[in-house]
Amino acid sequence: MEQKEIKKIEKIAKKNGIHHIDGTSILIIDHDKIRYNFKRFTSHLPRVQPYYAVKANSLPEIVKTIYDLGGSFDVASYQEFLLINRLIKNLPLEERQNFIWEKIIYAHPIKNEGTLNKLNRYKPLIVYDNEIELKKIKKYAPNAGLILRIWSPNTGSVVELSNKFGAEKSEAVNLIAKAIDSGLTVEGLSFHVGSQCLNSVNYTTSLENAYNIFEEADSRSYKIGHLGHGDRKRILDIGGGFPVRYNGKEKRFKKITELLNNSFDRLFSEKEFEIIAEPGRFMVANSATLVAKIIGKATRRGKTSYYINDGVYHTFSGQLFDHINYTLKSFKKGPQEISTIFGQTCDGFDVQSQATLLPDLDLGDLVYAESMGAYTNASSTYFNGFPPAKIIHINQ
Repeated sequence: MEQKEIKKIEKIAKKNGIHHIDGTSILIIDHDKIRYNFKRFTSHLPRVQPYYAVKANSLPEIVKTIYDLGGSFDVASYQEFLLINRLIKNLPLEERQNFIWEKIIYAHPIKNEGTLNKLNRYKPLIVYDNEIELKKIKKYAPNAGLILRIWSPNTGSVVELSNKFGAEKSEAVNLIAKAIDSGLTVEGLSFHVGSQCLNSVNYTTSLENAYNIFEEADSRSYKIGHLGHGDRKRILDIGGGFPVRYNGKEKRFKKITELLNNSFDRLFSEKEFEIIAEPGRFMVANSATLVAKIIGKATRRGKTSYYINDGVYHTFSGQLFDHINYTLKSFKKGPQEISTIFGQTCDGFDVQSQATLLPDLDLGDLVYAESMGAYTNASSTYFNGFPPAKIIHINQ
């Protein structure tokens, strides 16, 4: 961040009680950055409709901003579905149903029976990747449109997903055939290259696999799409994984989009295919800055240790679940030394960093971390009774 923005963040934190004796850390979310990310995504991938992955940050204010931009939504639970459904509750019935069909995908491949039963009346798009799931859908959500998720290589992605989800290429067409033969509607294919994907080959390989599966299904007279939901084209869902910059690093997004656009033009005609994606991190990561306070200080084995009013059970939970290292910085200037940063809980595991360069800080001094908008507050807890960070929205 530039110095002007850093000062603005500090001012907002102070105004909102960061120095209160019982104050929590503060997470400041800038909605202008979300708008910028959305427009950047659509300008680099003009054929792709972004379905925001709500799990990355499900705050209603963020969801509303993306809704106002014309965005669509990837949900992973019935509660996330209801979050979006509440946004459209005042639309006329037909418009509401069209929105659900055209702008929401339930992308979690595994769903319990109760969820499927509740979803059925909405006739949504839902994802499957195995025969047992297909049988559940047939029984509890036969009105849904289906997307088959195929296995994708996740090499070089920070968060691995391929060990958990995705039908093998060799079984894909048989799963399509079983769905169609049982009277269900298969609308397309999906894949996911893994979160924070740093390897563009994952995308190109997956696109080739998807193309071959579409071709094989056609050759066996199992037509995907065009089967009862208006004039909607076949759907190709390329998932998420679009990389963002942490600590000033990572510049692969533009290169990946160039490869994707070339593959789209070569393999998937605009006349026949509708291409969607599930960006989550990309939309919100850089929108949030966390401000925390020094609440303790000690010297441990010759090194300064600081204790902050946050930690890995709270906003820094992404370090555990999302495998991202966040760099704490100080608003105060001065000579720096390597320090340890501990979280506020009594657990020895609650360590934000063993080696962060910081100046000599005092109790009450403030530190901040950038790009804290994705998979952070989403997995924050109340461990030890400590509440999550206070959320402040700006530029809504």
